[in-house]
Amino acid sequence: MSLLKAWTESLQIYYQRRVLIIFLLGFSSGLPMVLVFGTLSFWLREAGVSRAEIGYFSWVVLAYSVKWIWSPLADRLQIPWLYALLGRRRSWLLLSQFAVMLGILGISFSDPQQDLALMAIFAVMLAFSSATQDISVDAFRIESAPEQMQAALAAAYLLGYRLAMILASAGTLWLAAIFAGSPEYQLHSWQQAYSVMALCMLPCIITTLLCKEPTNSLMVTPSTEGSHLQRFVRWLKLAVVSPFTDFFQRYRWHAVLILALIASYRMSDVIMGVMANAFYVDMGFSKEEVASISKVYGVIMTLVGAALGGVLLNKFGTLKILFLGALLSAATNLLFSLLSVIGHDVFWLTMVISADNLSAGIATSAFIAYLSSLVNLAYTATQYAVFSSLMLLLPKFIGGFSGQWVETIGYSQFFILTALLGIPALILIVLLGYNKLGGSSQKITPEPSSDKGS
Repeated sequence: MSLLKAWTESLQIYYQRRVLIIFLLGFSSGLPMVLVFGTLSFWLREAGVSRAEIGYFSWVVLAYSVKWIWSPLADRLQIPWLYALLGRRRSWLLLSQFAVMLGILGISFSDPQQDLALMAIFAVMLAFSSATQDISVDAFRIESAPEQMQAALAAAYLLGYRLAMILASAGTLWLAAIFAGSPEYQLHSWQQAYSVMALCMLPCIITTLLCKEPTNSLMVTPSTEGSHLQRFVRWLKLAVVSPFTDFFQRYRWHAVLILALIASYRMSDVIMGVMANAFYVDMGFSKEEVASISKVYGVIMTLVGAALGGVLLNKFGTLKILFLGALLSAATNLLFSLLSVIGHDVFWLTMVISADNLSAGIATSAFIAYLSSLVNLAYTATQYAVFSSLMLLLPKFIGGFSGQWVETIGYSQFFILTALLGIPALILIVLLGYNKLGGSSQKITPEPSSDKGS
């Protein structure tokens, strides 16, 4: 009974209002990511676009990998009128959410068979606005609660993120199938489905308007004394230089290990994910089959994985669950390899999707909590944007060649290769654990006054 009571008390943290807000903002972040990446590849493949072109098309999401370039603007730039009305974080959130909605609508009016370049332009627009939204959501989440609540907020964010991904993938496929009315490819069905997804951003926009601006921030402000040039130099140092020097000063040479882990942790699942929907099409699975399985078993396993990840983090610490998540993510790729040999089998597809969502829930919860623990509250948006950008840069770039790999070695060997790409992350986690760099225990926040007037 005492063990059950302890686990029940651990779950009570999810009932707080700010956890619900982060859940909804996580939903807002997860929806566009799939629409510009996974689901779009299903549409492109059904429209007859080659696997190689789909692989190259995935490079539009490299916007998520370079968002650190403009992240200092989200930390320092005040948007006229909106800043006075909503505050720093919510003003950037609202602007980016409206841009996300417009990007989805732009894709919904495109035809990949007639003008693939136009669709790519709208996809790039969606990716950049979505990446900008992620910068503000991450900063909002980290600044909304003290460090002891970050694991719960990470789990809530992930839960909303994963549910949005399922809606944007299974929901879009399901709607496209309904609007089509037949198994054949029909452009209007995809366009209508994407229009519905654009409307799904409205609850997220309402959340931004109704929630409160976070106050748990240690934002450093430069001195207003001196000439315009001197003030600009001080601003440039605080916005661009200080976030980087702060990180290396805190972790010194261990920063190299940390950055290497961030760059490699999602290598296995991201590269595999580029070809996942093309794989379903080539294996003969219909939109209805993929959507139904994702909608039922994907949702259940996402709920279990996200909640379990948050609880395990509180019980066992970040690095142990980080290792478990990396191991499970790589192992599930082997199940995709098995499915490629089995062929069209709904039962095995169910097992693979369920295992993939469960492992992703645990891995991502741990990774978000780990990245959050590395951030200095004085440079929240910039530092987290750098970490999350680095997380996707190498996997997304390599993933652009995944279509060529599949055409060369086949799906089975491709999935085995992606599983092996998870080994470096496991080794780095062991090294960080040996050096006792678990994240939060090493976090040092300098006094806000240390950079004033510099």
